[in-house]
Amino acid sequence: MWQATKNWRPGITSVSTPILRRWARGGYVWEMQNRLKFLGFYTGPVHGVFDERTENAVRLFQYRFGLKVDGLVGAETKRKLYLATKNWKQQKPAPKVPAKGTNRPRPVKNSYGLSQQDIELLAKTVHAEARGEPYVGQVAVAAVILNRLESELFPNTITGIVFQPLAFEAVADGQIWLQPDESAKKAVMDALNGWDPSGGALYYFNPARATSKWIWSRPQIKRIGKHIFCK
Repeated sequence: MWQATKNWRPGITSVSTPILRRWARGGYVWEMQNRLKFLGFYTGPVHGVFDERTENAVRLFQYRFGLKVDGLVGAETKRKLYLATKNWKQQKPAPKVPAKGTNRPRPVKNSYGLSQQDIELLAKTVHAEARGEPYVGQVAVAAVILNRLESELFPNTITGIVFQPLAFEAVADGQIWLQPDESAKKAVMDALNGWDPSGGALYYFNPARATSKWIWSRPQIKRIGKHIFCK
């Protein structure tokens, strides 16, 4: 279990701790946020509420540590998180958490209903997948992800789409964790504002590197830079 500190109850890997999920609240969530923040996965305020930003941080941690990416903090996720944060030291008791329904942190929203964390992940994906491409090609990559968000063929969250197995080469080779440049950030905002240079594409690939026969079978829409966009 979590190592208890003086005058502090056992941490969230205690046998009696329930699975933590969206909108859970209290000291266990506060400690989890601190540990995720210690590792750099969580960048929001430590307030003891399992909000959307916290769930996205959990999903990123799970992906990076080879766990099932479901956003739920069960026994195995707790164990891995503890082992990864043995050097974290609790400095003070958890603050009182607002009663349910009051002062609930709300993610930044836009026309797609995305949080700021989603937008940041979009920018990282565009940067990792399309840096060096013409600007219109970067916007097109962002548009493909948003097109997938609206399609019944794909997960219904940005995190689910980006981390879907074998979906993006940048996830497989780790480039997804690079910090996006201003061009990628601007491309995401243009795509969110309705610009879709891909022509409604759901897929794209680099013909010089593609090894999948299946991707070549998709109806092609256009080519932008090194990428072919298709349905």
